[in-house]
Amino acid sequence: MTKSTKDRFKPVRSILVSQPKPQDEKSPYFQLAEKYKLKIDFRPFIKVDPISVKDFRKQKIDILKHTAIIFTSRNAIDHFFTICKELKIEMPADMKYFCISEQTAHYLQKYIVIRKRKLFVGVRTATDLFDYFKKHKGEKYLFPCSDIRKEEIPNHLAKSNIEFTEAIIYHTVAADLSDLKDIKYDILAFYSPSGIKSLFQNFPDFKQNNTRIAAFGPTTAQAVLDQDLILDIEAPMPNAPSMTGALELYIKKANNL
Repeated sequence: MTKSTKDRFKPVRSILVSQPKPQDEKSPYFQLAEKYKLKIDFRPFIKVDPISVKDFRKQKIDILKHTAIIFTSRNAIDHFFTICKELKIEMPADMKYFCISEQTAHYLQKYIVIRKRKLFVGVRTATDLFDYFKKHKGEKYLFPCSDIRKEEIPNHLAKSNIEFTEAIIYHTVAADLSDLKDIKYDILAFYSPSGIKSLFQNFPDFKQNNTRIAAFGPTTAQAVLDQDLILDIEAPMPNAPSMTGALELYIKKANNL
């Protein structure tokens, strides 16, 4: 918590999570809502717009001149294979795939047969892939991404003198949140700086007042502070490695449980 004071520990009854509603019925968010009798809503604060084949061609990227592809999200997978389909490109059998998590790797099966491919999977974060990059330093990597993306992977590849190409395949833009104008939540939970940016694009006169702000990751936390907001809940922390864990710790204290 930063700049937070004890008088901000007011009871929590409602939370808005700036992400899509989880598909998994066993999501920790649903368990949190049931355990503490909370109203938890989900609403993406950002959306992605694919680029056109025409705009992709302007980048002058030859996909098949690469030997490995890095995927950090489902959006990247969807938009990459859409571009490939429109360009009539079929992935060669020896293409290697580096996925940031098991969930991302599993989603890749929507487009390719995993058992016939070479797959390298991280646990959860970009740094999980660094050892793989080191072991496969001779590959020519393609990194399909948004125009707004985290720095860890390209910075690491560049620093390690590993050949790679960034391919912008979609744009991250603010979603229309106008219907939320008169709806108040006790906590707003953010997962990216883009979510904070969207908040102020939709509501330039936003006043935090008693609304508690939760942020996941250091760049999101910094985006909160850069807007002169009070950061009440920060994750991950040693005692709360997940957003839901951090929220639960706060709720226990705020609700005197």
